[in-house]
Parts: sequence; C-alpha cells; structure tokens
Amino acid sequence: MNSVYELIEKARKTGKLEKGTNEVTKAIERGTAKFVAYANDVNPKEIIQHLPILCKEKKIPCIEVDKKDKLGVAAGIGVGCASVAIISPGDAEKELESFKNKIK
Repeated sequence: MNSVYELIEKARKTGKLEKGTNEVTKAIERGTAKFVAYANDVNPKEIIQHLPILCKEKKIPCIEVDKKDKLGVAAGIGVGCASVAIISPGDAEKELESFKNKIK
C-alpha cells in the first residue's frame, strides 16, 4: 500500500466512505471520520480550507492529495472529488494505521 488513493479505494470496496466536502465536514463534526483526504487542486480554495483545521480540533488524521480527479476515481465516482472521509476502513484497517503513524 503506497498511496492515499489506494487506501481510499480499498476502504471504499470493503468499508464506508463519505464523499464531497459537505458530507466530509459533517462526518468530522460528528466524529465518525477516521481519516480525511482533500485535493490540492480545488478551486476556490475556500471550499476545503476549513477541513485541516476541523480535523486538527477533532484529532482526525488529515492529508492533502494532489488531484481531485484521482480522488474521485479512488472514491468510486466518475468525477473530481474535493474531499473524502473514511468512516469505516474495512479491510484497509492496517494500511490506515500506518498512514496515521506517518502523518502524526
């Protein structure tokens, strides 16, 4: 497992994701998000700029990825996706733990 995209794809197939900034924001606020990824190429930046701050407050690991298109593909939708939250990692539990350790 070498990329955030692979982690998200595996979690999508065997666990549960929330896709899109509104859903991701709700998941963070409810405390159901285990991991958040947001795209660097979102325009305007205001759409996602609150996510790292919220994640820090709630102590949820959060990572920036390079492309919303790749994030959308990993999340299983055919269009770009600004952000994704892993709610249940499914079979990606071990990979999620190793990512958490890398970004602490």
